[in-house]
Amino acid sequence: MMHEGELALSDHQAVALIIGRFPRYRGHSIRRLKTPGTVNAIFRVGESATARFPLQPADQSTGETALLREAQAMEEFRSASAFPGPRPLGVAAPTAGYPTAWSLQSWLPGDCPSPRSHESSDLFAEDLATLISSLREHPVKGRRFSGSGRGGVLRDHDDWMQECLRRSEGVLDVPRLRRLWERFRELPAGGADVMSHQDLIPANLLVDGERLSGVLDTGGFGPADPALDLVSAWHLLDAPRRQLLRERLDVGDAEWERGAGWAFQQAMGLVWYYRESNPVMSCLGRCTVGRLSGRQMGG
Repeated sequence: MMHEGELALSDHQAVALIIGRFPRYRGHSIRRLKTPGTVNAIFRVGESATARFPLQPADQSTGETALLREAQAMEEFRSASAFPGPRPLGVAAPTAGYPTAWSLQSWLPGDCPSPRSHESSDLFAEDLATLISSLREHPVKGRRFSGSGRGGVLRDHDDWMQECLRRSEGVLDVPRLRRLWERFRELPAGGADVMSHQDLIPANLLVDGERLSGVLDTGGFGPADPALDLVSAWHLLDAPRRQLLRERLDVGDAEWERGAGWAFQQAMGLVWYYRESNPVMSCLGRCTVGRLSGRQMGG
């Protein structure tokens, strides 16, 4: 298991829950998908849907409310994005069979890239820029970032980063990375928030050949630091393709540095936390940290 207190769910239980809540799928193939995801157990339901069961328990009322809010964000994402995202199909309330609300959404075809698979593709970098640009252009409607995760102010994450640095002793070059964080945490806050996917990692993107074909995990779509979606440059692209994306989006120095800071904040947690339980995510963290620590400021 990846998390303390993680919920157990057998394939048999999942099938019973899915058919019980959505009986139209009785007789359809239902199978667990092996993904590097860290938040949900995901099941393919027939040819057109996926069920997502949260791995960690939530309060009965707030859990269902959160999923309904995610469904609204998914619909808004679909109206904003230049690339398709899943369509929400329903939310299931907690039951004796599973103590946390879960959801059903449409299936999108495609393969997830790896951190290196598309790093030298101009077409892929251009598609990422098109995606981010389309999200930024969607009206914020007076909303502001209101969460506690990535997307607000970098220095608010100092306690977490100190823990990550401590936990990474003997695994990464901590003295060098500590100096890097000291630079990032002093960066000034960004300007007005823009609409953002908020988690553009490889596992949340789909590709068809060299081209971006879809976007997953869109329930977090909302206002955030304009630099936040730039983490994708560090998770997925080499230096020339990062520069291509930066030029396409016309990103200035301060915003580019904050994007690097958000990528660093995310990657440092991935390396040690998932070192044993999820090697794919841990390797993503190592790859991103390597890109960040090997660059020059502004590059």
